[in-house]
Amino acid sequence: MVDRNPWLTIISHAVLILGVAIVAFPLYLALVASTHTADAIVQSPMPLLPGAHMWENYKQALLGSGKLGSNTNVVHMMWVSFVTAMIITVGKIAISLLSAFAIVYFRFPFKMLCFWAIFLTLMLPVEVRILPTYKVVADLGLLNSYAGLSLPLIASATATFLFRQFFLTVPDELVEAARIDGAGAMRFFKDILVPLSKTSIAALFVIQFIYGWNQYLWPLLMTTSEDMYPVVIGIKRMLAGGEAAVDWNIVMATAILAMLPPTAVVMLMQKWFVKGLVDTEK
Repeated sequence: MVDRNPWLTIISHAVLILGVAIVAFPLYLALVASTHTADAIVQSPMPLLPGAHMWENYKQALLGSGKLGSNTNVVHMMWVSFVTAMIITVGKIAISLLSAFAIVYFRFPFKMLCFWAIFLTLMLPVEVRILPTYKVVADLGLLNSYAGLSLPLIASATATFLFRQFFLTVPDELVEAARIDGAGAMRFFKDILVPLSKTSIAALFVIQFIYGWNQYLWPLLMTTSEDMYPVVIGIKRMLAGGEAAVDWNIVMATAILAMLPPTAVVMLMQKWFVKGLVDTEK
């Protein structure tokens, strides 16, 4: 048994509180700024208590304003981000499950070569392959479309590797039992492997949804029409107003709204997310 040291308890709690404060203070400033007028925010010092303009700021952000560098409202931009993030998430999980299943349970020439070719793509950052990918997408006429925003990002070597490692831990007796019962390959995949992988799928869903929601560089190249701006690009366009004054209250309100969907996903799936990362039961 580990002895409890009062001083160590105090120090550990102090460090945790300090860490939470460092992370939460910028979010608090953004929330406070979204409740004031633009003139009040640029004053020195900036107000540290919420103001009385919260509803009108969020209403202006949700309904859109031509002064913000984009006439598209935040609701539409968040819808674009949500659809893109869901396509990326579901696509990554589906392709990774199938590719890991093929690598582990099927015999075909150059199987390990295919696996290592997939794995080596982890060493290629997005910036290295973004120009040839853009050329292919542009030639296919997929600019300013959900397909162009999502399809080039649905392949995932990381998820394939994680599912492969999990499938390798599935007992061979389970495979033999399924074969004896007459289950085909896809029946074994659908009825046994996928249910066993549900915690891993949940953990990857959270990670990949946040990854898709926060995409910036690829949508910046892919979108030239305001109708296809995701919310991250919309915030950037709000700041690109030339010499015009930036309405920081509306920008901060939009930033707070943009944080709500990924926060909701993490909170709703927190139990499965943690279980998928730490659960060792097979």
